[in-house]
Amino acid sequence: MDYQQIQSLLEEILHRCEQGQNPLSQQQREVIEQVLLETFTDSNHDLPNDENPLDELTSQQLEALLEFIIEQGEQSWKSRLLNDWLQQRDSGKVQFLRDEYGPQWLNRVQPHHVTPYLETATPALNIGDRIEVSNLIWEWVQDDNPDNQDWYPGTVIDLSEGEYQGRRYQICLIRFDNGQALEIPGIYQWNQYHWRFAPQ
Repeated sequence: MDYQQIQSLLEEILHRCEQGQNPLSQQQREVIEQVLLETFTDSNHDLPNDENPLDELTSQQLEALLEFIIEQGEQSWKSRLLNDWLQQRDSGKVQFLRDEYGPQWLNRVQPHHVTPYLETATPALNIGDRIEVSNLIWEWVQDDNPDNQDWYPGTVIDLSEGEYQGRRYQICLIRFDNGQALEIPGIYQWNQYHWRFAPQ
């Protein structure tokens, strides 16, 4: 998609917002334009593959972002931030991303940049630990809105390791309070957003 096509798409978005009696502010227009440009042009692919945007954050900023990602979930944290920015809502502890870095930085962040940080930030589980598991872990639950999650308490009864295509991952077996058991593969990898330590 070239620049003219992106501008046409932007104009269509603005037109539809105005038709719906919901015109966008200048700041919202700029955010949308920036995201469209970065998404549909090659300008964001000029960076070396080993450059991780999270490395640019201070340790306090990184800690706040990782907490936010875990709270919001892997699929929804970026869209939640962009919605805050477009609707000019405060993003709380990660407001600094909007104020200091903006959508260009956010667009550079890809899942493979976040994963190593989350794996080291997640505390290790032990047999006997009490955790809560989100209903989003079951594939038939399609809603990824973190506000609509239900959490079910259980106890860790086994920890093991699996391997797929040369990559190791951790498996956690828990027993819910109703007696049913659930095996959670990738407890620190792809499923780390779907559990948390139970409150004391």
